[in-house]
Amino acid sequence: MNRIILNETSYHGAGAVKEIVNELAHRGLKKPVVFSDPDLIKFGVTKKVTDLLDKAKVKYAIYSEIKPNPTIANVKNGVKAFKAAKADCIIAIGGGSSMDTAKAVGIIIANPKFADVRSLEGCAPTKNPSKPILAVPTTAGTAAEVTINYVITDVEKKRKFVCVDPHDIPVVAFVDPEMMATMPKGLTAFTGMDALTHAIEGYITKAACPMTDMMHLEAIRLISLHLRDAVANKPSGREGMALGQYIAGMGFSNVGLGVDHSMAHGLSALYDMPHGKACAILLPTAMKFNAPATGTKYRKIAEAMGVKGVDKMPLAAARKAAIAAVEKLAADVGIPPDLKGVLKKEDVQFLAESAYADACRPGNPRDCTVEQIAKLYRSLM
Repeated sequence: MNRIILNETSYHGAGAVKEIVNELAHRGLKKPVVFSDPDLIKFGVTKKVTDLLDKAKVKYAIYSEIKPNPTIANVKNGVKAFKAAKADCIIAIGGGSSMDTAKAVGIIIANPKFADVRSLEGCAPTKNPSKPILAVPTTAGTAAEVTINYVITDVEKKRKFVCVDPHDIPVVAFVDPEMMATMPKGLTAFTGMDALTHAIEGYITKAACPMTDMMHLEAIRLISLHLRDAVANKPSGREGMALGQYIAGMGFSNVGLGVDHSMAHGLSALYDMPHGKACAILLPTAMKFNAPATGTKYRKIAEAMGVKGVDKMPLAAARKAAIAAVEKLAADVGIPPDLKGVLKKEDVQFLAESAYADACRPGNPRDCTVEQIAKLYRSLM
């Protein structure tokens, strides 16, 4: 049996965000608190939404104490901000950071017994749906607007923890490529490769099913076709990536991920590396490790990425072609090929143990040990 959970409602395409006032009214929501990060406020991206609220005379508060890798403290302060505003919902504007913070806050407000943020790790037995979240992504990568997952950084323990909760999914998503047009080149590449990692890991994970396979293959096709143009800030590329990353989220949210994400969580927590960058650097290495446990799926990945003649290749060659296509796309958008100058030898064991304990690791198609994960890290030094 497979369970598929998606948003109640989602809007797609240029101008989608203009529906936000109508959705608030339709749902009887009168006092939102806007969660967004300082840079989006500074560069006027958040204002594209708050102008709509101002025009409709909707009263709102703003909470912007959100780091790129949101922390336990960010969540706790967000809970205080929600209560101080006497809010009835959250409008989350940004990438995964804003939306992950909003999910944790929304869950805690609705389930006060989970006020200890660490208690949300894994599949916490919450009973009540989150306070309503209306999500406006400004990056084409995390797909947090359509997933039941969120990730919080535990600064004290130098680790990230994954939370999986069907109660946290935003009720409405506004996937508007015009909200993504101000993303800088590097962030566009990192988040886009994060989306590709979602699609590939979701496609080969142990829990994969025919419905999510369909989603993931289409996401791989769209991302491969549009990421280069999105990095070049072409409107068609932005629009294609907005859709591709959302479809990837529809899939992986329901079947899980794998060791790439487990390893990336540790890198971004320990070195404050952008999550998408970590995923992208690790992806070819993780794919090589997983290849023996993927049947013919790499052939389908290569086909979705536009590799010619892969249907006639021996399976081993088709697997290499899929990995080569990923490496070529990553190089074309400026992803470093390794972790030289970043990863420290003395951190490898800690990182490997953290990755093994991560909630994404059990879904990996090939079972792995702590030592095998450590070897993967070392291969990138």
